[in-house]
Amino acid sequence: MKPISLCNGINQALIVAYKENIHPLESFLTEQGFICKTVRQSHRPEYKSFSRSYLCLLNHCEAWKIASSANQPTLIVEADFVPVKAFRDLPIPFPAQSDVAMAWLYTCAPQIYSVTPSGYAVGYSTSMVAYIVTPLAARHLQELAQQIANNPGPTQYSPWDSSIESFMRQRGFECYVPWRNYGEHGGKPNSEHKEAGLSAAHRADVLYGPLAFEPIYAATLETPRINLPFVRLKARAKGIARLLLGKYVRWKVLNESSTPFRIFKFAAGRHLTLRL
Repeated sequence: MKPISLCNGINQALIVAYKENIHPLESFLTEQGFICKTVRQSHRPEYKSFSRSYLCLLNHCEAWKIASSANQPTLIVEADFVPVKAFRDLPIPFPAQSDVAMAWLYTCAPQIYSVTPSGYAVGYSTSMVAYIVTPLAARHLQELAQQIANNPGPTQYSPWDSSIESFMRQRGFECYVPWRNYGEHGGKPNSEHKEAGLSAAHRADVLYGPLAFEPIYAATLETPRINLPFVRLKARAKGIARLLLGKYVRWKVLNESSTPFRIFKFAAGRHLTLRL
């Protein structure tokens, strides 16, 4: 059976934003056939002491409230997401079954745990730059937001996006990672990530194709035409290194899997390509 494309399986796209210019992203998604709505955070006096990670969570939580009342999965993207040109025709990266929570369309530090007979990869990622969430999972994710509000609280940095896969798995849901990224994180480096000892910038390890428009971070490059390919090459090299070092697929996962060749084929097919 041919996989359902994004444009045929999803009609609602939520753009999570603060003050960013979302015109290029909104225009592209609208042209692609998606009904777009912006979830833009309004400033409140109490937000002044909140960490940037918690403010980001609040915005996504508002998107989850909308997604939880939908009758089909919802596409949620952050304002600095840059889709690939063929975005609408790419397949929805998860099967039609009741235990699906979400699928990342942009992955950061991804891992795969298993691959279904039809080629869908169950796994882990962090970063919520672009993803699809089911209505039921969106309701559960609001519980996660409340947990973060209680501990560590609004003023503390929290890598809440890295806990989503385990949170959903504990509730009997599966999360999926795509064969390749549906777009790029186009934002500038996050200083809060650096302060927490994490990589300040993260880019897609491998894309489905060329980007629809220039990412925001290109404005920081002295010569974008020369340096943009270098940024992509660096991201590709990092992705291949993670594969070879057993970080994309853990050696233990391969050893314990009943279908190791299927997992290896998926992983190799993802990374071993000349496409930047």
